[in-house]
This record gives sequence, structure tokens and C-alpha cells, in this order.
Amino acid sequence: MNQYRLKNCVWEITLACCFSCRHCGSRAGRARENELSTEECLDVARQLSELGCRRVSLIGGEVFMRDDWALIIKSLTDYGISASIITNGFDFDDHIINRLREICIESIAISIDGTEDIHDFMRQKGSYSRALRAVDKLNSAAIPVSVITTLNSMNIQCLEEMRSVLLQKDIMVWQIQACSPMGNAVKTGIDYSFDHKQAIRFVEEHMYDAPLAIGVADNIGYYSESEGSLRGNTSGRAYFRGCGAGLDSVGIDSIGNVRGCESMYSDIFIEGNLRDRSLKSIWDDPDAFSYNRKFTNDLLTGSCAGCIYGSICAGGCRSYNYFTSGELYNHKDCVITGV
Repeated sequence: MNQYRLKNCVWEITLACCFSCRHCGSRAGRARENELSTEECLDVARQLSELGCRRVSLIGGEVFMRDDWALIIKSLTDYGISASIITNGFDFDDHIINRLREICIESIAISIDGTEDIHDFMRQKGSYSRALRAVDKLNSAAIPVSVITTLNSMNIQCLEEMRSVLLQKDIMVWQIQACSPMGNAVKTGIDYSFDHKQAIRFVEEHMYDAPLAIGVADNIGYYSESEGSLRGNTSGRAYFRGCGAGLDSVGIDSIGNVRGCESMYSDIFIEGNLRDRSLKSIWDDPDAFSYNRKFTNDLLTGSCAGCIYGSICAGGCRSYNYFTSGELYNHKDCVITGV
């Protein structure tokens, strides 16, 4: 039996998007010509259920630009899988709100990447006000809403200002994550670098302040004094225990390619395609996801190689490491081992 149990999936159901964001890792915009059909997507939902997947986050592109998005989500929730959506919030009408309520969506995450001038520069003019309007509509409909911010050299300085705005909304959680030099972030030359310690200090200062919960994603860290309370769980016991790609998590793109994580947006990480093989056969393949399933401490490089936490965090986020340095097992911005 496979010792790895699938719990989480990030599923890109379309690459179509109404934006072409300067930092978009997938270079979204137009749908791919051969995206999975409705019938194929419903079968993916079945396969996820059969593998015991508990939670699916649907992403794009922009999820709502696919006409059958609600049918796909309903198929997931009918199988008892919790479903959430990450969206830019730009085109959020009453029809979408009503459909979200009907299909028992778990939560919606709105991407907000700075103050109005920075957000609109990164995304599209007018997108900031429409994202906040989407938050208000979700609040009015009693649909849980969170915010995701992708940090770079521009918006790291405006976190306090952003917090002041978000405190006026009913936000379940605010997650901040690091921008990676991939996709449009490379093409447009966005300066993705920032002081990760500054981000952690901000979260440390406010993570116990009600009502807005703040946490960092898995590509920021690791093992500062407050590590156990940084990742949206202030219990003090929520330690980062390594990248979950291929261990308990999987990513699926809009044409059926399977990766350990949808942030590992490179063909070298594709383990198979659902038009050729079942998800179970890919997941159970003893040679799949070898970068994590066959990890040993001697793979650690750079400053991670000498870190006392190396065997626990396994060098941090595989995707961020790969796109920033080309080394899978060395997190160059680690707040403990980073230089």
C-alpha cells in the first residue's frame, strides 16, 4: 500500500483570465486549446474522491471564466470534498454569489497585492476597488472570505496600510506569500526580492490581534522563535515540517498535467497526464515525486546543509527554491540560515 495519503489538491481548471498580471507565475490570459472538458473534470473529481482527497483549491487563470465552474465544484462537494476558490475578484456579479451559496463553497480567497496604486499597477487599473467590492459582496452573502497577498519589493512596505483597510472588512484570514521569479515575473522584470524577516516581524506583531488573523505561506520562514504560530495557527505548535508536494498534496493543471504542487510551474515537475494515466497510478508510482519522497538530509545544499532544522523542514519550499536559485534543497531567504 502507498504510505502517502492525498489530502490536498490545487487545481487550475483554466488558464483563461481577464488579467495579465505582472507577477503571474503561470502567464495566464487565454485558455489553452485543449483544456479538460466538463466530463473529464467530473472524472477528475471522482478520482480525487477515490484517493481520499479532503480539500481542493480551485485556481486559474480566473476560475469564473470557465462556464462550468459551478458544476465542477458541486461534483467535488457532492463527494464530500471541501472546495475553495482563489480569484482576482474583478468580475463578481450577483449570479456568481448566488451560485456560490448553492454549491456550498467552503471559502473564497481574493488576491490583493498592495495599496490601490501598487495593486492596480501589478494587475489592472480599477482592479483594487473591484476586489474590495467583491469582499463586501461575499461578506453580505455570509460566504467566508480570505485575502492573499504576494509580496515583492514594492508592497512589502505597505503592509500596515493594507492591514488598516482589511480591518474594516470581515476577513477570515490574511495570508502573505513570497513572489517567485517565474512566468510574467521574469518577463516583466518585477523585483521579487524583499526582506523575509520584515514580513515575519509584521506577522509577529499582529498575529494575535483580533479579528484579523494573519499568517505566512510555506515559502516564507523558517524556524524563527515564533515559527509555531506564524502559519495561520497561533497554537505555537504549527511548525513547518517540509514541503508537502507529492507527500500529501498534488497539483493539476487545466490540460490534466499532474505535479506535486501547482507552484512548481515547470514541465520538469510533471509526473504524468490524466488523459494518459489515472491519478491513482500517478500517485502510487514509486518513482513519482522523488524530490520529496526520496529526500535524505545529504541532499541539502548551501546554508541549509548545516542547519539543525534541516531534517525537519527539508530545505523549505521546493518551488521557491527552484525558481530563485535552481537548488531544490536550499532556501536562500530562510530567516534562520539565509545570508
